Amino acid sequence: MHRLPIVESSGESCGVAGGPLPAVAPLDPATCRGTFSMVSLGCPKNLVDGERMLGLLRNDGWQLVAEPKGSDIVIVNTCAFIDASRAESYAAIHEMLELKKQGETRGVIVSGCLAERQKEGLLQELPGLDAVIGVFSRDEIAKAAERLIGGLGDQRSIFRPAPARALDDSGRMRVTPRHMAYLKISEGCDRTCTFCAIPKMRGKHATKPIEEVIREARELAADGVKELVIVAQDTTYYGLDLYGETRLVELLDALEEVEGLEWIRLMYLYPMYFTDRLIEKIATSRKIVPYLDMPLQHASDPVLKRMQRRVNRPATEQLLGKLRDQIPDLVLRTTFIAGFPGETRDQFQEMVDFVERWRFERVGVFPYSLEPDTPAARLDGHLPDEEKAARRDELMLVQQGIAHDHARRQVGRTLDVIVDRPSGERDDVWIARTKGDAPDIDCMVYLTAFGTSPKSPLTGRILPVEIVAASGYDLAGVPAEA
Repeated sequence: MHRLPIVESSGESCGVAGGPLPAVAPLDPATCRGTFSMVSLGCPKNLVDGERMLGLLRNDGWQLVAEPKGSDIVIVNTCAFIDASRAESYAAIHEMLELKKQGETRGVIVSGCLAERQKEGLLQELPGLDAVIGVFSRDEIAKAAERLIGGLGDQRSIFRPAPARALDDSGRMRVTPRHMAYLKISEGCDRTCTFCAIPKMRGKHATKPIEEVIREARELAADGVKELVIVAQDTTYYGLDLYGETRLVELLDALEEVEGLEWIRLMYLYPMYFTDRLIEKIATSRKIVPYLDMPLQHASDPVLKRMQRRVNRPATEQLLGKLRDQIPDLVLRTTFIAGFPGETRDQFQEMVDFVERWRFERVGVFPYSLEPDTPAARLDGHLPDEEKAARRDELMLVQQGIAHDHARRQVGRTLDVIVDRPSGERDDVWIARTKGDAPDIDCMVYLTAFGTSPKSPLTGRILPVEIVAASGYDLAGVPAEA
């Protein structure tokens, strides 16, 4: 989870956490309805929703400012995936309500998954809130803001049912660096994983038609995007509900033709529906980077059955073998849950052995989070929090050695990187990423480009870099060309 300060640029791009924020455009009192700020939490899918709301408010005449303090309205775009994300969302809401109490803002609106999950109960729990907007009501944010400023407090919640088709994400005001963007190709999920509450918050899977995805991709490319990160709740399921068959390969064919895009990155690939055609497409593509994010969650068949994942270890290992054999320089990212209800020590050890065997380059491990309205909450064999945390730490220690070894093996190689921003530490050091590193969640390359400065036009460039050192997960390099 991350928290993003968001500001409007006077130029062509917007800032992200960890990088320099651009100047705020001057306020025009004659045309401005008011000022607003946003705190956005959670996953890239939620971030896309936040960017859509930013764009709608901007087009309605609202002015985005850098700080919640002093703005007319603060929007908290929340996450509610697991207990830790809910706690972070509540903390952000309480912080903004305190600003309101001190007279530093006129109103607080809560949107996103926590709003969708709690609905009107959030207003009862936090009476200082001015409005709560559900996931599928995000396009009514301007209406909610206008009612708040106008003192019309009779309608404090807006909820709409999950749509049959994915929402339009065009017209966004992006907060990612200009050269990269997330593109949501579907909404919701048809999986029935016993630990997950996402279908309750995001509804059933709804595919965004290919022509609409391409229209949005062209809009992003025209705005300077070079790296397009494809996100969904279940990417490999794409198209099944709309076309009667999966159409991810056809979508990728069309995305490759979008002028301006150079890297296409695939996230949230469920192991089901991972066809030989899809593997061949990734292996032979000139734009799809050899990086796959495939959340596996566990490696013991009894645990996978209790999770209702509908996959087993033999089939998963067969798929992993194909991917490793057929996709050159593949970097695999996955996630696991430690301490699922009923997980025995032997079953946990199966997962450890699995990680040691397949040597995933990128792994995230989470202790099981009890979600009250999920089937897993009713299972027997819940483990103490201390045991779940200990198993998480044990698996991460194993993975740490694997990841550090992978980093050391990159030394001496020449790799293409995309430059994200100046380091902020030295004028000639930049923060970059290889094809094997997704934004925000993976590793960095510290690029020393002698003779450059933060004003040099390196941000957004893709260039070959000689890797000269590794430190833990991260790399250091120098340009391979003069």
